[in-house]
Amino acid sequence: MSTLLERYRSVRSALPPHVTLVAVSKTRGVAEIKALHDLGQRAFGENYPQELREKQPLLPQDIEWHFIGHLQRNKVKYIAPFVHLIHAVDSAELLDEIEKRAAALDRTIGILLQVHIAQEDTKHGLLFEEASAIVRTWDGVRWPHVELRGLMGMATNTEDGTIVHHEFVQLRTLFDELAPLALALGQPFRTLSMGMSADAGIAVSAGSTMVRVGSALFGSRS
Repeated sequence: MSTLLERYRSVRSALPPHVTLVAVSKTRGVAEIKALHDLGQRAFGENYPQELREKQPLLPQDIEWHFIGHLQRNKVKYIAPFVHLIHAVDSAELLDEIEKRAAALDRTIGILLQVHIAQEDTKHGLLFEEASAIVRTWDGVRWPHVELRGLMGMATNTEDGTIVHHEFVQLRTLFDELAPLALALGQPFRTLSMGMSADAGIAVSAGSTMVRVGSALFGSRS
């Protein structure tokens, strides 16, 4: 059985230097996360606000916490004091809540707009035109404590790599279209979060700058 160090080196070496690795640590124990942190990993992704809220005080303070799950508005308050990047923002109403909580804490919170690219209706996300409209009309007066850092997408869960690659390329095309507009509005729109353990390689080939990897790092859950 491969060790954590071997898995970490394998995953990291497969990624270009410019691609950020987010270690998906949902349901993983504090000791497992600390062990990966000791190897040099700093970005960790969680899906559940309550779980993240409980883990965060027990772990090194230089960890960058990424919230990668679907986020309900009434749960933003649990992660607002420390979250580094929220990946799955899919409505202006959620942006309003993030702004409210960030303003109360006098801090800025980075976000990615989640765009629906998969064939499954069960996956969340904005339609392409909805994401485009939010970026094109970004309101720095309405959301001064929110940084628009890019886009996130989850591909269809399929063995067909051609479908997955096509979906990622579509999102990359939207990203390339919107980035100059967002940057002109003063937003640090440089992150394209695509790819998980099963499709990270395809995502990187399509232009991803950030991948979310869990089982390939920590091993399968027993």
